[in-house]
Amino acid sequence: MSVRVLTLAAVVGLLLAACSAGAQQSAGPVALRLGYYPNVTHATPLVGVASGIYSDKLGAGVTLDTKTFNAGPEAAEALLSGSVDATFIGPNPAVNAFIKSSGQAIRIVAGSTSGGAFLVVKDGINAAADLRGKKIASPQLGNTQDVALRSWLTSQGFTTDAQGGGDVSVAPQGNPETLETFRQGQIDGAWVPEPWATQMIKAGGHVLVAERDLWPDGQYVTTHLIVSTSFLQAHPDVVKHLIEGQLAATDYVNDHPTEAQATVASEITRITGSSMSADVLAGSWRNLTFTVDPIASSLQTSADAAKQLGFLQTSDLKGIYDLTLLNEVLTTAGRPTIAAP
Repeated sequence: MSVRVLTLAAVVGLLLAACSAGAQQSAGPVALRLGYYPNVTHATPLVGVASGIYSDKLGAGVTLDTKTFNAGPEAAEALLSGSVDATFIGPNPAVNAFIKSSGQAIRIVAGSTSGGAFLVVKDGINAAADLRGKKIASPQLGNTQDVALRSWLTSQGFTTDAQGGGDVSVAPQGNPETLETFRQGQIDGAWVPEPWATQMIKAGGHVLVAERDLWPDGQYVTTHLIVSTSFLQAHPDVVKHLIEGQLAATDYVNDHPTEAQATVASEITRITGSSMSADVLAGSWRNLTFTVDPIASSLQTSADAAKQLGFLQTSDLKGIYDLTLLNEVLTTAGRPTIAAP
């Protein structure tokens, strides 16, 4: 995924360095503009907003103003331009925003979701060797799943390029389009996140690679919470309360999956006008882990892979995390803290 390069003036106008969080209280009423997607991988903000968990934790002095996005570049652009103060987002858009703003624009302050990405293929493809000469889709050139697909193909000895050439043709296309082109036999498979993987399986595909099998303990970041450093600096107390809400929302979706799935389904329909079947939602849910741990080690690995593939000029992520507030919240809750990289 890509984000437009900010001018120096825009970066300076937005922020300077992140502050350590635990100091002053915000003076007067504060509006927190929060972004997220109407997608099952954003279950915690969908539940946290709809149930009032976030508003309750933020308190009467904070107005929660929410905005939904369809993709990471759009969400990152909104944060970089000052249209939102915080957003749930995938790993690659966060990395792009950080690098293209010279490490100034954003900080990752908590996790949200892990897992849920698969290489789903048609019948007759049963091993990596069967992919030679085949056409495999990814959601977007250089996005999280595209990098994972190309990196895995490289590890299997295949070549790819941005134009769809090489031993395996990689065809970036939107997830809804991918589902249709797979049904029509125009592609041989795709590396996609949930709920698209479950829908492709229902359309006759099978899993060739579960991405969790490529990571230590099966854990890798799918969605995390980022905040503009200017807002973090100005309102650390508000961000801390938001993280308290994130912990409470995460506990709720893990402890009450049936109720949480009903809320997610209702919110997706309300926001998009389209419904998700209960069986697709339940199938997707089983492949996801909801956690406040941002799984920092996996982000660095993904950034290194993106650099090797030519999508990033650098994979230096020093300073992208500020887990000070998260660890304060975890300590108060009697939970183990999370080490920053």
